[in-house]
Amino acid sequence: MPVNNIEGSGSVPLPATERRADATVKREVLGDSVYEAVKAMVMDHVIQPGARVGIEALSRSLGVSPTPVREALARLEADGLVLKRSLAGYRATELLDRRDVEELFEMRLLLEPRAAALAAEQADDAVFDRIESLVEEMQGLPDQGHSFAVYGRFAVLDQRFHDALASASGRTLLAAAVERLHTHLHLFRLSPVTGGSPATAVEHSRILRAVLRRNPERAEEAMREHLELSLGRHLRRYEGGA
Repeated sequence: MPVNNIEGSGSVPLPATERRADATVKREVLGDSVYEAVKAMVMDHVIQPGARVGIEALSRSLGVSPTPVREALARLEADGLVLKRSLAGYRATELLDRRDVEELFEMRLLLEPRAAALAAEQADDAVFDRIESLVEEMQGLPDQGHSFAVYGRFAVLDQRFHDALASASGRTLLAAAVERLHTHLHLFRLSPVTGGSPATAVEHSRILRAVLRRNPERAEEAMREHLELSLGRHLRRYEGGA
């Protein structure tokens, strides 16, 4: 039975409510670690695009029961990284092709410049501080690498930056639409070696400056410039028939 050591007394049993809370925390920690492990496998193509994802095989590989694996796959389905088919289990989603990338950015160009302009008008100082902290944390992080363990933090912060700006627009449906695109997970999964660019941090800083100055026109323009440049960087991987 778990015990709690109290200074100056003997060991006493934890109350039932504390035992339940402790068990809940441990399950959540395990669930998060399994989720991150499986996500890395998908991002790094250890689980190949389009391949079936076996729950039992994953649980044996990770040394855990099937339950946290099922929970992780449900979260990855929400991320758009796996698909669940009736009677067929889970499969990793296919990679985006050139047309998919172009359509993804077409949607982003419709949504995100407007979101940036609204954020410049609507957001308060606390929101600005959170967005600024994301930009600062991205400085110096590797945005390229041969594994998700190397570039994953940059990719996560990149996504949070764009989602935070959309949320700061004050438009619930717009923010939800931006978040549902799961842009960065899909794009970094294409080619982690060329997934990012040192220019990304510079472009983010331009957007941030416009928002902090409450200049909606410049914020919209800076976001559009960033997305167009990012699209160009991603499309270069398809040149020469690649």
